[in-house]
Amino acid sequence: MCVRRIAIDEHRSEQARPPETYDRDLTAFAEADSTDRVLRTMTVADALRTLSQSHREILVATYFRGRTVPEAAEELGLPLGTAKSRLYYAIKRALRTALQERGVTE
Repeated sequence: MCVRRIAIDEHRSEQARPPETYDRDLTAFAEADSTDRVLRTMTVADALRTLSQSHREILVATYFRGRTVPEAAEELGLPLGTAKSRLYYAIKRALRTALQERGVTE
């Protein structure tokens, strides 16, 4: 009698649980969120705070306000060559270094 009950319990427990599946694509269960975008924005904003005012101004004018370099130079009251130079050094040296210090790689 005891063996019969064990067999019945085993049969019922197999039916009660959903079958286990392996190797399912887990990305189908993921929901899109903006975590990565927010983290990138926070990292870039933090890196921008470490730049000199002149480098920060030219980056904000060209990349965040969508100005061309000549437009940014005029807006900031700079000669065109100075604006180009500041933008180059702001991106290639200052911002790159600041981002690398925060663990961002190319």
